[in-house]
Amino acid sequence: MVHDGFVSDDPSARIAVLIDADNTSPRHASDLLEEIAKYGTPTVKRAYGDWTTQNLAGWKSELLKHAIQPQQQFAYTTGKNSTDSSLIIDAMDLLYTRNFDAFAIVSSDSDFTRLATRLREGGATVYGLGQRKTPEPFRAACDRFIFLEVLAGGTQETDLDLPDLQRLMTTAVDSTSQDDGWASMSAVGNFLNNTDASFDPRNYGFPKLSSLARAQSFLEVKQGAGNTMRVRVKPAAKKAPAKKAATRKRS
Repeated sequence: MVHDGFVSDDPSARIAVLIDADNTSPRHASDLLEEIAKYGTPTVKRAYGDWTTQNLAGWKSELLKHAIQPQQQFAYTTGKNSTDSSLIIDAMDLLYTRNFDAFAIVSSDSDFTRLATRLREGGATVYGLGQRKTPEPFRAACDRFIFLEVLAGGTQETDLDLPDLQRLMTTAVDSTSQDDGWASMSAVGNFLNNTDASFDPRNYGFPKLSSLARAQSFLEVKQGAGNTMRVRVKPAAKKAPAKKAATRKRS
């Protein structure tokens, strides 16, 4: 679980899951559906591709296992991605029904950038799931973007170009803190999510934002009223020159 202030999970939220099977490995099927279930109920589950080819053979057992409906789309012209067009058309049709609160678009293809923007303009929450190579425009167009590499307890490879964590966390805390310097963890999480849709504690090797914050020497975390958690930048960290944050959990 990674909900320390990110887009809130609502079991009653109806989610349409649209998978670009041409662009997604079937080995991620179980993990990505478990991830999506944290944010609501996957009411529609569809996977798009040319199922007459051997390229998608690995997906067939996953379709049956997870009750995912295959959507056949022939490749009419070499070099043109008909699958993208079919997924986009279906997404817009589903949006117009007003029966869905959110859409989960599973792809690493930047061609879905405008679709994500349009769905959000229509009032739907958009979750993107794709590989870390996913272009920034598509990631930024989503309310939340999750890298497939971190699912099932995995962590990002060390060569991933992550934002400077100390700068990121300091800005988030300072922007959401009260006069006493303390900020609620949920407010910090919302700020991080709103400024970077792909921010995820799991990118740094931590399952939750609170555990990530506790591991940083420049932050102080304490239990607030009820079950809330509060965080602040240590006064000494503001005065001293910035040091490199402990961005990854040691094994």
